[in-house]
Amino acid sequence: MPPFAVREISGPAGRLEASLEEPDLAPGMPLTAAVVFAHPHPLQGGTMHTKIVYRSAKALVSLGCAVLRFNFRGVGASEGTFDNGVGEKDDFRAGLDFMDRRYPDADLWAAGFSFGSYISLVAGNADDRVTTLIGVAPALHMYDFSSIVTSTKPKFIVQGANDEICPLPHLQAFFAGLREPKMLAIVPGANHLFTGKVNEGAEALREIVAEYIASAPTGKP
Repeated sequence: MPPFAVREISGPAGRLEASLEEPDLAPGMPLTAAVVFAHPHPLQGGTMHTKIVYRSAKALVSLGCAVLRFNFRGVGASEGTFDNGVGEKDDFRAGLDFMDRRYPDADLWAAGFSFGSYISLVAGNADDRVTTLIGVAPALHMYDFSSIVTSTKPKFIVQGANDEICPLPHLQAFFAGLREPKMLAIVPGANHLFTGKVNEGAEALREIVAEYIASAPTGKP
């Protein structure tokens, strides 16, 4: 499957600036998954080009995933205005709709970083099409993640050991309360933005996801 890029998708508040990357797979080889990856808080400079989002998406592509990144409403060239997480969940669902239509036979995964982890985990958990949840430095200090605690979907969490926004003990307590299956990767020396540790953060995500997909079937039943 050759690489393919889109510049936009349709969202509930108008056009959403987007970027889709597909893996270069051998003919007949199925995708590992179709992934929608959400960026950090729009009012704090978060975009689909945030370094850890970009590198994490690349890591998933290297594992055979097609990954859609997009700018939430009001960010970059996306239409609309910031809606404090409510409309952003609708934007994320539009991304899921796009990927589900494009890859109807692939598993659909929801992923995000910081504020984007809240959007992706909550919206993804509530969507029966989504099979797997990925959170990078989840913004536990800002939003309500309680709906994730009882989720039986596979959950992957990556966190910096020195995260100053969501301290590691807080994350570890949250993770301990999650139901299986779940996996946690801690990146030594990394802060919330993975400053100077972006590659290490992306590699940590790649490693735990690779471990999972090595033993799990792909494709929708």
